[in-house]
This record gives sequence, C-alpha cells and structure tokens, in this order.
Amino acid sequence: MGHGHHHDHTTFNATRAFATVTLINLLYTALEAGYGFATNSLALLSDALHNLGDVLGLGLAWGAAVLARRAPTDRHTYGWRRATLLSPLANAVLLVGFSGALAWEAVRRFNAPPEIPALPVIVVAAIGIVVNLGAAWLVRDGHEHDLNRRGAFLHLVADAAVSLAAVLAGVGMWWLGWEWLDPAIALLISIVVAVGSFSLLRDAFNAAMDAVPRGIRQSDVQDFLAAQPGVKAVHHLHIWSLGAGEIAMTAHLVRPDQGDHDAFIDRLNHELDERFRINHPTLQVELGRACEHDRHDRAPHGDRAHHGHDHDHAH
Repeated sequence: MGHGHHHDHTTFNATRAFATVTLINLLYTALEAGYGFATNSLALLSDALHNLGDVLGLGLAWGAAVLARRAPTDRHTYGWRRATLLSPLANAVLLVGFSGALAWEAVRRFNAPPEIPALPVIVVAAIGIVVNLGAAWLVRDGHEHDLNRRGAFLHLVADAAVSLAAVLAGVGMWWLGWEWLDPAIALLISIVVAVGSFSLLRDAFNAAMDAVPRGIRQSDVQDFLAAQPGVKAVHHLHIWSLGAGEIAMTAHLVRPDQGDHDAFIDRLNHELDERFRINHPTLQVELGRACEHDRHDRAPHGDRAHHGHDHDHAH
C-alpha cells in the first residue's frame, strides 16, 4: 500500500510540475514572439519558435503524466504508463522539424541581415534564461530514470543555453554592429536543437520498440539470475520499459531440486529492484529443462524456436 501511495504522490507532483512549466513557457513564448516580430529579430523569433516547440512537447509530457495516472483496466492491463514513452518520441520529431525550418530561414537571411535594435534582444533573451532554468528546476526530480521528464528537462536546459547565445548576439550587435550575428545565432539554435533532439529521438524510439532500458545490460541480469541458489538454467529473458519509471522483466528459471519457490521469488523481486531498477518482474520457475511451449511458430524465442521450426519442416 505504501509503495502505491508513493507512486501516486510522485506522479501527481510530476503532473503539477509539467502543468506549471508548460504555462510559464507559453507566456514567455508569446512575449518573445511579440518582441521578435516588433524588432524583426530572427534570433528572437527562432528562439520563440523553438520555445513553442517546447511548449507543445511539454504539453505532451504533461498529458502523458496525466495518462500515466490512469488505473489499469481489463483492456489496458498496464494502464496508460506507456504514454510517457510515446510523448518524448513525438516531442523529438517536433524538435527535428523545427530545427530544419530555423536553419533554412537563417541561411536565407545571411545575404541581407536586417538592422535590429539590440537592447530588446538582450533583455528578452535574458528573461528566457531565468524562465528556462527555473522551469528545468521544477522538473529536475527523477529525470535520470524517467524518459518523459528527461525529455522536458533537456529541452529546458538547452533553451537556457540558447537564450544565453541570443544575449551574446544582442551584445555583439549593440557593441560591434555585427548584424550577421542575428541569423548566425538562429543557425546555432537550430544545430543545438537538432543535436539534442537526436539523442532523445533515439532513446524514445528504442523505448517504444521495447528495447532493454539504458543503464541495464541484459547479460548482467542473465548472469545474476543464473547465479541464484538452485538455478540450473535461465531462458526467455525479456526486459523493457513500461514508462513512468517502471521497468518490466520476464524470465523462466529452471530450478528442479528446490521447494522454497515463493520465498525465492519474493527475495529475487526485491534484489532485482535494488540492483537493476527492475520493479515489475514476472518469474516462471520450472522443475525440468524441457520447455516445450516455445517450440511453435506463435511464440518464437530465438534459435531454439527456429530450430524447432526447421525440425518440423524436415518432417
């Protein structure tokens, strides 16, 4: 009961943090876009466009955090926690699109950069540093293990760096009269966004494809299970992310000569969580080595299933 209450409290705090950060960023984006249009600054407009992408991404993360709180049903037996894996995938795709649009406009402007009043650029971008670092601080908890929060956190830190670059561009235009700094900073923003979103896109895609989560080596888990008392063999080991900080695992353990299976599974569940952060394991203990239910086409599990398939065809 205590674990469930803690989980609900954590997801509630995540939802509230995403809501706050999304609304703050939406207000700042409107302010920055307004000044960008008024001063014709591509650096401000591109940063506002980038921030709008982040608002959409944060909105997706907010929605995913809300969906993750929905209880499991007969149809969705894990609940809606996987929404926190699909959200960063959509988030990353959006950012890649935005970065391409920014780069195109920045290169186009290099030929004839317009004159831009530097002071509004400096002031508005400086506000952006404060807003983005403050928002990143709000969603900082747990971002190492939650891909949804990590996506939001990385965006906000990158935004703060981009705003700092815009401040420096404003100073350069004001002090040295270098108007080309405006499209140059816009181009830099697009590169920062593309590089940052590629890593997120890769991790989110892997999670959506049920890859073993980052930070866990399947061979280490295999060795750990095989070293347990009485275990003669380990097969059908699968590890994947359920979203919302939960990692699932299934495994078949051949353990023929032991009778303490309930206590064994209870202890193993605890140790898997402690060692590998695997908090949703399903373990099947088998008394014999013959595992016949994987020898058919409907549930292939690697070479053994394929050999069985070939063997059937040979007959």
